[in-house]
Amino acid sequence: MAEVLFYERPVPLNRTEHKDLRIKPIPNLKFAGSVHSVPLTGVEFPAAARDLPILFGGVTVEDAGPMALLGLRENENLFINEQGHWAPNTYIPAFIRRYPFVLAEKPVGAEGDDFTVFLDEAYEGFNTTEGEVLFKDDGSESEVLNNAVRFLGEFQQHVSRTQRFMEQLRKHKLLEPRNIRLEKDGKSINLNGLFVVNEDKLRQLDEKTALEFLREGVYGWIYAHLVSLGNIDRVSQRLSEREQAEQAASSALKN
Repeated sequence: MAEVLFYERPVPLNRTEHKDLRIKPIPNLKFAGSVHSVPLTGVEFPAAARDLPILFGGVTVEDAGPMALLGLRENENLFINEQGHWAPNTYIPAFIRRYPFVLAEKPVGAEGDDFTVFLDEAYEGFNTTEGEVLFKDDGSESEVLNNAVRFLGEFQQHVSRTQRFMEQLRKHKLLEPRNIRLEKDGKSINLNGLFVVNEDKLRQLDEKTALEFLREGVYGWIYAHLVSLGNIDRVSQRLSEREQAEQAASSALKN
């Protein structure tokens, strides 16, 4: 499930089992160091487009969804260094910022709300002695937990709006496959299973659809996506810099 990507031990939040649990900030994002892409919601497009390539990933158009491209090699996030620090002054997707909490859909037929809050028990910031409590002595949620749950709720709303956006792109057949091929030092990197918006088809939309797109903010998201594609070269440059650092470290060990 994409929802629990990089969550090692996700379990439902329980006010009895987790009544003594505390959370302290961890000054790194190492947990996301091995993901080369993460899902992105449409409302993030304008901010993310400054730094990250925004593409649509999936086996087919029907299951494609927006994603931020973070690396060009498997299991490598080029925006996180060895210390787990994110590249300064670059956008961090909400998918990552919500960790170690996540909303997950309940099984069909389960009672209560459609979603329940999960937490990753493997998160190194969880303990029973340091940091902020999740639950007060009376069993009610603490401010830090309320803020986390509020963020999850807002994120889920953005996901729903993004799904509507994707329905519009599919309905009007605006997505086309895009294979990215990069040549580096005699080697080639091929990225498949990607889609982008076809600008020619976008310009050919009828007036009614164009007005609908304008009213719903679809054009803003589309053009943020298209502008962001220029960041693919910047990600490639990050890979070159990392490879040079790796070569330098290897040479130093040999010497």
